Amino acid sequence: MDESIAGAAASQVTEENLEMAIFAGGCFWCTESDFDKLPGVVSTTSGYIGGTVANPTYDQVVAGKTGHVEAVQIYFDKTKTNFSNLLAAYWLTIDPLTTNQQFCDIGSQYRSVIFYHDFDQKELAEASKKTLEASGRFNQPIVTEILPVTEFYRAEEYHQDYYIKNPLRYAYYRNNCGRDKRLEDLWRIKH
Repeated sequence: MDESIAGAAASQVTEENLEMAIFAGGCFWCTESDFDKLPGVVSTTSGYIGGTVANPTYDQVVAGKTGHVEAVQIYFDKTKTNFSNLLAAYWLTIDPLTTNQQFCDIGSQYRSVIFYHDFDQKELAEASKKTLEASGRFNQPIVTEILPVTEFYRAEEYHQDYYIKNPLRYAYYRNNCGRDKRLEDLWRIKH
């Protein structure tokens, strides 16, 4: 079990009931906050994945020079939820129509990506994307990528649980970035 899984919730979950998912949906503060609210999610960790530099820093990733994306590593309890449920929730937290951008964050480091760990996750992600494409909800193509997992690097400590540690700054950022407004426009649900 990963060292970052701690606390009472994690102690009640056996290792064989844990599964990992990694999603990139723009700012990892927001993605982490969104997934922490879901039943069955045991822990979330903000970090970087998909790039070419070992142990990248936030400043390197934000500059867009490493190839990484801001992402969130999620451990979930398979007895309480599953990868399909996380996929369904994920779509409602991103803008799947915009390339190399999520809301006010611009650059390939903020693109939307579903990372898969195995064949089952890949199949589920592809099916989920095809279902969304076939739904007729959008007239534009879905640009969210589906990629194999590579090395995940934990972000600096001040990024972990940012929305909890800095609630006013987080709320200001999320509001000014236009995330919830765009999500309401896209999905017709209030965030």
